[in-house]
Amino acid sequence: MKDKILIVEDEKDTRFILEKLLSRNNYDVATAVDGQNAFEVLKDFVPKVILADWTMPVLDGLALCNILKADEKLKLTYFIILTARASLKDRIMGLDVGADDFLVKPVENQELLARIRSGIRIYNLQNELRNIEHSKALIEMACTIGHNINNPLSSLVLSIKNIEQEIAKLSKNNFDEDFHNVNQSIERIKNFVNELTHLQNPEVVNYSDENKMIKTK
Repeated sequence: MKDKILIVEDEKDTRFILEKLLSRNNYDVATAVDGQNAFEVLKDFVPKVILADWTMPVLDGLALCNILKADEKLKLTYFIILTARASLKDRIMGLDVGADDFLVKPVENQELLARIRSGIRIYNLQNELRNIEHSKALIEMACTIGHNINNPLSSLVLSIKNIEQEIAKLSKNNFDEDFHNVNQSIERIKNFVNELTHLQNPEVVNYSDENKMIKTK
């Protein structure tokens, strides 16, 4: 699958040149004419890298970056500002709102491609780390739930055995089926607890249209 890149550039010729360059280098490219238009594109297109001109009408690149870095879905996107501003003050301003990199216009093609490759590597690493942290959190949650179920379950098992023994003294066969069903349910709960406390590779799957669940097997 091709890596996705969004170009946000109001200057038509520059936008066309960048799109052709990146497409020829095997990237899946989308374009927007300004920051406001970029929001429409981002509804259906989630890029690893965004190239955005600093100075644009409606919503400029810096304002777009500031908004996207606060968005949980898009905050890991590697954001490169394209600008004619080369001063240290301008770069510091951009970094303060979350820009990951700067390229001064006119952009040299090979440098641009190298920065994009670097941005994709960083995006992939950050995404991998987030997935690891997510899996770790699911495992910790599953273990906590498992242990919290296991303690009252152990007490329930002991109580059922005592009741079963007492009833057996009075009428040996009358409750065999009921106790068989109870014990089967207890075994299912035990198996579930065991799966939770030994969860290694948690996977979140769709349970219904609005709900998800952890797949334990």
